[in-house]
Amino acid sequence: MDKPASDTELTAIVIALEPDEVMAARARAANAMLRAGYPAGFPLDGGHPPHISIYAGFVFTADLPKVYAATGAVLANEPYTNWRLTAFGYHYIPLSPSPTGLAGILIQPTLGLIRMQQDMIDAAGPYTRKTATAEAFHTTAAEPDIHPAVIEYVTSFADHTGKNFNPHVSVGVGTKSFLDALLAEPFDGFTFSPASASVYQIGDYGAARRELKALPTA
Repeated sequence: MDKPASDTELTAIVIALEPDEVMAARARAANAMLRAGYPAGFPLDGGHPPHISIYAGFVFTADLPKVYAATGAVLANEPYTNWRLTAFGYHYIPLSPSPTGLAGILIQPTLGLIRMQQDMIDAAGPYTRKTATAEAFHTTAAEPDIHPAVIEYVTSFADHTGKNFNPHVSVGVGTKSFLDALLAEPFDGFTFSPASASVYQIGDYGAARRELKALPTA
């Protein structure tokens, strides 16, 4: 059973694989296209780095060093920078009731990604709590709010693991009409590799907002 905790004792984290420049360039180009039609969307920049979410959860802040050690040990024995991953299309998650959606580039799941995800669940799981409030997330004066859907996403992350894992790189926010048209167009697939991995505090839209710890490579 989880020990009692206030939300100020919890941090919403994502363990993220950071892609090489092949994927990063495609993600930035998609982000620029989305922002041209919807300027209110977030920029894909140093404060919102492109990434693949492997694990997300609410971790006891005091236990973050233990999470870094446990997850770092997993990655130190996994030659993930040698993987070749395939991007094959766009998707988006509706941000109802807003007429917008959060878009991403889809990646074919592999046995390596699924294995790594389970290892991260096993490593970080003992230090997590099922849910929290917006206080566990990274906010700024310019981005003071966390959409309830983001809290639900982290709360229900276990529902998106294993056979339900849908690896992707989020690329920004656009109107649903624009995104529907984008999904109807042919997608020029490509391959890329993970370049590094880090633990971030999550911000709005599930973005990796504040780097907490760079993790090792094998």
